[in-house]
Amino acid sequence: MQDKPSALFDYRKYWAECLGPAPWLPMSRDEMQSLGWDSCDIIIVSGDGYVDHPSFGMAVIGRVLEAQGFRVGMIAQPDWRSTDAFKALGRPNLFFGVTAGNMDSMINHYTADRKRRNDDAYTPGNVAGKRPDHAVTVYSQRLREAWRDTPIVIGGIEASLRRIAHYDYWSDRVKRSILLDSRSDLLLFGNAERAIVEVAHRLANGAAIDTLKDIRGTALITAAPPADRVLVDSTSIDEPGAVEAHPNPYQGMEPEQCSEDKTTKDAAEPVRVMASSRKESHAIRLPSAEAVMEDPVLYAHASRVFHKETNPYNALPLIQAHGDREVWLNPPPIPLETDELDWVFELPYQRLPHPSYGGAAVPAMEMIQHSVNIMRGCFGGCTFCSITEHEGRIIQSRSEDSIIREVEQIRDTSPAFTGVISDLGGPTANMWRLACKDKATEAACRKLSCVYPGICKNLNTDHDPLIALYRRARETEGVKKVLIASGLRYDLAVESPEYVRELVTHHVGGYLKIAPEHTESGPLSKMMKPGIGSYDRFAEMFERFSKEAGKKQYLIPYFIAAHPGTTDEDMVSLALWLKQRRFRADQVQTFYPSPMATATAMYHTGFNPLQRVKRNSEKIGAVKRVSQRRLHKAFLRYHDPDNWPLLRKALKKLGRRDLIGNGSKHLIPARQPPKRHRVVKPEGGTFRTQHTGEQRGKGRRR
Repeated sequence: MQDKPSALFDYRKYWAECLGPAPWLPMSRDEMQSLGWDSCDIIIVSGDGYVDHPSFGMAVIGRVLEAQGFRVGMIAQPDWRSTDAFKALGRPNLFFGVTAGNMDSMINHYTADRKRRNDDAYTPGNVAGKRPDHAVTVYSQRLREAWRDTPIVIGGIEASLRRIAHYDYWSDRVKRSILLDSRSDLLLFGNAERAIVEVAHRLANGAAIDTLKDIRGTALITAAPPADRVLVDSTSIDEPGAVEAHPNPYQGMEPEQCSEDKTTKDAAEPVRVMASSRKESHAIRLPSAEAVMEDPVLYAHASRVFHKETNPYNALPLIQAHGDREVWLNPPPIPLETDELDWVFELPYQRLPHPSYGGAAVPAMEMIQHSVNIMRGCFGGCTFCSITEHEGRIIQSRSEDSIIREVEQIRDTSPAFTGVISDLGGPTANMWRLACKDKATEAACRKLSCVYPGICKNLNTDHDPLIALYRRARETEGVKKVLIASGLRYDLAVESPEYVRELVTHHVGGYLKIAPEHTESGPLSKMMKPGIGSYDRFAEMFERFSKEAGKKQYLIPYFIAAHPGTTDEDMVSLALWLKQRRFRADQVQTFYPSPMATATAMYHTGFNPLQRVKRNSEKIGAVKRVSQRRLHKAFLRYHDPDNWPLLRKALKKLGRRDLIGNGSKHLIPARQPPKRHRVVKPEGGTFRTQHTGEQRGKGRRR
């Protein structure tokens, strides 16, 4: 295992470096010919439209590989109904890379209520239906049909979150690793620059794809685990209760020597090791795919163990049987250093959609066109979020100089730039340069969050560098305003009142979105979010500093309905909290079980993997019934008359008739208001009357 990988820019470049960077990664044979290429070394197949911008994963991977000297082609949103589109650029010399795009294709296609969406922000013209469900699997299968023997490497968030057996919300069942269904050769999880560069160079040097078994951040199918690994049964580390013994993969072989206790153990016996005695020679065997499909306790247990093995500095490899085959997961990649991240973001991106789209707008591009990504990762550990499963908990920060160079590039090259930088952020707005105070402590830590249940004493929360960055960015010539639009971790922000003052005074465009998610301790503890007191502290600072600045600004709080562990009574309390503060949410979100998230394990199993899962563990409420999910969502929009009949019925059932009436302390009125009417003129020119309810709020504080 490569624990000290080469820096991204230290590899010896492949021969095609002499051709220089392409203006655009070619999407057609004509473009290849204009570049003087007879073939591509690597072809990337993506579910997104091709936007050559560092916020689009396929562009980043493509430009990184190009900078290594490889000729990289792009097949964006191919018609998957035949193999024709997958032959457009011919056979690559090394491999196909496959990604669903910046979003999971199922989340891209369906709402939390499993309703089909009518648009796609990552497609030119915002057109829906340009990618299939389970895009990575479908694309890979078509490639296998078209090019039987060419290596296929899958990656991106869709593949990353399906690397082991996982609960699939849309089919309501546990599915096996995407490696098997896609028929791909190798899976790259997380931010994949290190892994993809290593893979490309090894293949270019003559290695076979099935020999690439030791690269961090990769998963693969194997007939048997490596002979030099001592397999540790996960149930011996975090015992869930009685389980059936897994078949001995070393049957008929000599027993392995365990250097830990200097005794010989049969590999069929669980090797009991504690965290303090973890060895590089160990690997953890998760319950098999078949076992977690059948047993919710084992699924919750596997989820718990999986999330404990995410720190790249101490994580062990994981292995999970799928029938007679094994899915092997190497430890996560070592995070990029600052100079490497700068290098990645300063490659020659066009920062525009490909010209073949004829100027059609790509909404996701327009939203981030004038924003700058300053960091990666998140140590918040929110259980409903997939960022940490994908990008990791260790913050990777760009240098201040690199960020300012990108601001200046936007200013100098974007015709649409009006002087406003729409965001300096990332997964979280205010985690830039925040890290553990001690590298050794960070390397040994296996906590799921640095800020829950409270901020870790070893975490550096100094926001002064971020304040300096904001000031330098807004003082850049030609920049009129710098907004902060990424999600803010308010429990960290309140540790630095000066940061909150700077933010509120200079970087809020009237509204600031913030996500307390709930008010009650029950659901908050299942989310690993701070208590509402942290939000109240931030709100007080926000109001005070806005007043000092002479600005009328508003907080827009976001809340989640129907999260595991949430009761109907919790939603009543949240609705009352909203009404007392005169909040009227226009857009609300219902919990969406994304693959492999901890909260998804709660939803599927009814157990809480944040604690050791046993057969007799207390079950938590998982809000699954459509009627209850709608009810929880209705409580967030208590002010909408369309929801009042449902809420009246629920409040009566809960014994809370005291909240029904026309007084200020009541949540909803006792009677429906008369329908108002407005005149609507249809296309044919004949007027008709349309019934309307109360006008919806604008999602801001009243």
